[in-house]
Amino acid sequence: MLYSRLDALRREKEAQLARVRGTGAVGTMQNISERDAFATMYEDRLAQLNAVDDRLVFGRLDLDSGECRYIGRLGLIDEERRRLMLDWRAPEAGVFYQATAFERRGVRRRRHLMLRRRDVQGIEDEVLDPDLLEETTENHGDGALLAALTARRTGRMGDIVATIQAEQDRIIRAPMPGVMVVQGGPGTGKTAVALHRAAYLLYSHRERLKSAGVLIVGPGSTFMSYIERVLPSLGETGVVMSSLAELYPGVRAVEESDQAVAELKGRLVMVDVVAAAVAQRRRAISAPRTVTVDGVQVSVTPAMIQRAQDRARATGRPYNEARTTFVKIMVREIAEKLERILSKRAEGNEADRSYLVEDVRGARDVRVLLNLCWMPRSAQQLIADLWSRPADLAAAAPQLSEAERRLLHREAGEPFTVADVPLLDEAAELLGDLDESAGREEARQEAQRRRDLENAEKALENAHFQLEDIGIDGVVSAEDVVALNAESDDRLTAAERARVDRTWTFGHVVVDEAQELSPMQWHVLMRRCPMKSFTVVGDIAQGASASAAHTWEQAMGPFVGDRLRIEELTVNYRTPRRIVDLAESVAEEHGLQITSLRTVREGDHDPVVRRVDSVEGLPAAAVEAVTVERARIGEGLVAVIAPHRVIATTRRALTEAFGGRVGSGAGSLDQDVVVLTAEDAKGLEFDAVVVVEPAELLAEAGGRVGNLYVALTRPTHALHVLSADEPPPGF
Repeated sequence: MLYSRLDALRREKEAQLARVRGTGAVGTMQNISERDAFATMYEDRLAQLNAVDDRLVFGRLDLDSGECRYIGRLGLIDEERRRLMLDWRAPEAGVFYQATAFERRGVRRRRHLMLRRRDVQGIEDEVLDPDLLEETTENHGDGALLAALTARRTGRMGDIVATIQAEQDRIIRAPMPGVMVVQGGPGTGKTAVALHRAAYLLYSHRERLKSAGVLIVGPGSTFMSYIERVLPSLGETGVVMSSLAELYPGVRAVEESDQAVAELKGRLVMVDVVAAAVAQRRRAISAPRTVTVDGVQVSVTPAMIQRAQDRARATGRPYNEARTTFVKIMVREIAEKLERILSKRAEGNEADRSYLVEDVRGARDVRVLLNLCWMPRSAQQLIADLWSRPADLAAAAPQLSEAERRLLHREAGEPFTVADVPLLDEAAELLGDLDESAGREEARQEAQRRRDLENAEKALENAHFQLEDIGIDGVVSAEDVVALNAESDDRLTAAERARVDRTWTFGHVVVDEAQELSPMQWHVLMRRCPMKSFTVVGDIAQGASASAAHTWEQAMGPFVGDRLRIEELTVNYRTPRRIVDLAESVAEEHGLQITSLRTVREGDHDPVVRRVDSVEGLPAAAVEAVTVERARIGEGLVAVIAPHRVIATTRRALTEAFGGRVGSGAGSLDQDVVVLTAEDAKGLEFDAVVVVEPAELLAEAGGRVGNLYVALTRPTHALHVLSADEPPPGF
């Protein structure tokens, strides 16, 4: 019945969309705008209806009142507007996740429907009313949850909408305002909670968030590929998702190879360094300069430059935009001087010399001088110059030591790194739009519009008799014709516009693996959401970067003070107890403060820790370990997590052994075997994990155990550790 209604709604929206599209670009501009708005609405609704086809309904509540409520991925009503199914985010659906045997909330029985596509694979009942036990012979308890936890991994994160637990539901449905930090150890479902919370907020605050949007930030491209299907499966497609490397539009940053450099670039002092670098782009002249305009020499004094710069700075506008004011003032003053010179040469000649402003603006000497005093700059140019020119960096960053400045040096032309992204954003904020034409582009566009209007008027005149014959002469104006043919971004969704607009401010921001963020990265994200409405998820114990904070108060305090609330997830759903015991032992041996978690499963396989004769033997040992684990777990996804030094040779050995079933990086999560660094493995989960050379994973992170702890807690079934050196304490 529910799928029949879903299909009927699809057909209805497809027909409505076809009718709207069939009307074509006719009528008034208001009619055309309304047509586009309806088309967009129908397209969005169709996308939502198509996205929820798989496992549309997953629950049923039998209530004391005798009512039966179905719970699914979206709400459905019939043609008479009778409710057929509740959206899981609706207030009335909350009891599906919150009711217990001790606090039934009017629920007699909670039924889990397990579907594969449209086929029912199983039914699990939780009987909460003791009186109902007499009416049934089965009480399956946590069967649906365990089935989801033990299912084989696909390389893509799935939603947990059918199995959200009470402590997760409380966080998902928490009020939106303010900064909420969700602290949780490995396997507690932090990422799933964050994504479902985003879907819940979009449902509960749709009017507010549909125009401002929601930004979801993750650590890297592999992680973003892993989670990209979750929100569409929940019927939400209008969210901006970005890794830290992609936060600055137009730049695809690479990883910073040196942790010391990343930590240095991540300090908040870099706000002052970038500001000083911007200020240095303005220069004075120490003596008068002579410029030649059409063969006439004009003297430009230091006072003229200083006066124009002071007036431009007084506007309070960003550097490049204030430069436009500086240029206008200087061009006008030079033109006035030039006019006085020409007037003296031709006394009594009252000729119109308004053309002089354009002559001055176009004179090469003038352009060179004005650029010398106030050079237009892009954020990329500014930061690249700062790193490649030691003198520029020394002038902008006197508070850094000489050794620190040497650490920051790099050759011109090298790619920007993830640690550069916040600095690029800060530079762009101070520089403003780069408009080297100093207003000429606006003038060109206005002139083009005037020409378009003239052409449109002529076209309407030529078509006068044809328009009169069909009775619409005078209905369409020249402005209508120009507007109809002009390119517009009106059809772009808020998410599409936000994705390419650095200055866009979001209604809510979700940050995953937040323990790794540097102060500068937080600085940028706070700018993206001035209302400071954040959901921040992570695990302080998993912090491995040089910038990782030791407490959430330390990480967030500089930006929100004490205005944050911390929620904690306490149950490990992913990792079996046998593997958790080993991971916690290693963490504690290295002084890592962790919260011991309750685990849902004991697990079927003990971790395997094996010594290898030499580093050269590690790739072959990894092939053997993958073979063993595939035999132990059967079908499933195996990850090999290796240090940078041996990852290439390990990947080659695995490819030779298993062929095209081996992949690496963001595009390979649908392979049978995936080779990853510890950084790329953050937030992901696999059926089995092979950890190669744990001692080197520790060394790569400067002795911080976070990355190794992450690697050890990725598996849902089996763990295999290979070590050529002496394994670190705790194994």
